[in-house]
Amino acid sequence: METSVHDHNNISFILLFFFLLSLSFSISPPGCEACHAVDKQALLGFKLSITADPSKLLESWIPSTNCCNSWKGVSCNSAGRVVNVTRPGFASDSDFIVDTFMNGTLSPSLGNLSFLQVLDLSNLKNLKGSIPLEFGKLSRLTVMFLDSNQLTGSIPVTFKHLSRLERLFLNNNKISGNIPSSVFGSLQSLTELGLSGNRLVGSIPATIGNLVFLTKLDIHGNILSGSLPTTIGKLKNLKYLDLSENQITGSIPKSIGGLSSLLLLYLNQNQITGSIPSSISGLVSLQFCRISENKLTGSLPPSIGQLPNIQRLILENNKLTGKLPATIGHLLTLTEIYFSNNRFTGKIPPSFGNLQNLQTLDLSRNRLSGELPIQLVKLQNLQTLDLSFNPLELISIPKWIAKLKLFRLILAKTGIRGSLPRWLSSTSISTLDLSDNGLTGRLPPWIGNMTNLALLNLSKNGFHSSIPVEFKNLRRLMDLDLHSNKFSGKLDTIFSKETDDPLGHFNSIDLSDNTFIGPITESILETPAMNSITSLVLSYNPLKGSIPKALGKLSELQVLKLVANGLSGKIPVELGDATQLTTILLSRNKLTGIIPGKVLNLEELKEFDVSDNQLSGKIPPHKARIPASAFFDNPGLCGSPLPPCKRS
Repeated sequence: METSVHDHNNISFILLFFFLLSLSFSISPPGCEACHAVDKQALLGFKLSITADPSKLLESWIPSTNCCNSWKGVSCNSAGRVVNVTRPGFASDSDFIVDTFMNGTLSPSLGNLSFLQVLDLSNLKNLKGSIPLEFGKLSRLTVMFLDSNQLTGSIPVTFKHLSRLERLFLNNNKISGNIPSSVFGSLQSLTELGLSGNRLVGSIPATIGNLVFLTKLDIHGNILSGSLPTTIGKLKNLKYLDLSENQITGSIPKSIGGLSSLLLLYLNQNQITGSIPSSISGLVSLQFCRISENKLTGSLPPSIGQLPNIQRLILENNKLTGKLPATIGHLLTLTEIYFSNNRFTGKIPPSFGNLQNLQTLDLSRNRLSGELPIQLVKLQNLQTLDLSFNPLELISIPKWIAKLKLFRLILAKTGIRGSLPRWLSSTSISTLDLSDNGLTGRLPPWIGNMTNLALLNLSKNGFHSSIPVEFKNLRRLMDLDLHSNKFSGKLDTIFSKETDDPLGHFNSIDLSDNTFIGPITESILETPAMNSITSLVLSYNPLKGSIPKALGKLSELQVLKLVANGLSGKIPVELGDATQLTTILLSRNKLTGIIPGKVLNLEELKEFDVSDNQLSGKIPPHKARIPASAFFDNPGLCGSPLPPCKRS
């Protein structure tokens, strides 16, 4: 079938019509003017300042096209003015997450986008340089996300003109200098402020009290000092306050009780002094409270028992004193108590038995005494009980603990004596720490029934006997500490225990200061239980024999301590194959031969000691800083850091 010239002309005309129609839409779709020339130039100025764009986030920003409908991440209003620039480095794209970066700087030209409401250039990782002062001209801006880049310089004082700004995130950059008080005083529309993970110094300005609509304030991980301003109590809408990981001093202001909407309060890792104010009872919405790692003193106010929604109360690592208030027993929503490493005295209040949602009770490293209240048996949701390092003088572990469903029981140095109670064999405990007590007798065969054990610490007790063969049933055990007892026999039962893949491969073993005998055979180091061990400490046992070459096959081994084990023979060069080793202590043995250069030049080596052996030859050149004392008492050794070798 032939086609006439006339038909060709008709088809060409129709194609031309649709092309022009589509072109007109690309330039100016219905209800939208073409991109304003000033805005286009502002955006192209930013593109010019980008030196690398591997995911081509700005590829569609072509000068000959309309920035309002052809440029990805750009939106305009009906008058063709740019109102939204959103090009984050971490975004969801239909079925998958896109994670990319840009190299470059923030162009001052972006300050010319006078109608801009949203600016999101977050998580681009490699945006450097300072935030241009010109950004202060963006008077219509409501959202500015520049977080997770490498921006430097200070917060521009021109930000005080951004009176409509509601959300400002500059966190995870390298921004320094003070927080300008004029900015805090002016951004009265602000609801969320994120400045965490920077290098900000100085104090938190009192003008923060002007930000009355603020719901989120996160300035953690800076170098802020000075005391908390009392004006912080004016932030009645605040729900999230994180000032942790700074150098804040002074006391907690009483005005903090005015934050009745607050859900989360993190003041941890500062240098806050004084006592916790009784006004804390005003935090009626509070769910998560962390004021740990400070220098707080005084006793806990009884009013702490008036927090009806509190779930997590973390006050560890302070200098708090006095008795634990019985009113804490009113906090029925509590799931976690961390009061470790303070100076609390007296008995544990029986009212703690009312905390039926409690999952963690950590009162370790205090000065608590007296009997444990039997009311604690009601804590049927309790998973972790840590009362270690208190002068409780328990004598024996209370039998009612068997009725709890504990995963972790930690009673180190609590005055326990006698033998291990048999009821432990019928529990599901995964962490058992009874170290530094007066336990004696044999390690019972029923220990093999505790098949959930992942960590077992019986160190610094008076156990004797060999390890029972049933120990092999501890298929999930990964951390074992039996140091400073009177255990005897061979190591095979421990090293060749069964595993429950992927669990049960040893992470650490400390058997030091016992009377275990060797030798350490090559084969027992090649068992599945040993293949991912990071720390092996066998010092002060009469092992004898030689250092096995198979240690070099332990690819994750970081710490090896074989001090005073009666070892002889050479240091195997194969030990240098364990490339993660940071610590090698082989002193006080009968080792002979040379020090292998491959061992002394392990890349990660920090601590090395072969003193008091019978080694000889020149110490190999090495990069690690190892003191001369680490080579002493080896009559045949010479060379740096010992005196130079004599020429033959």
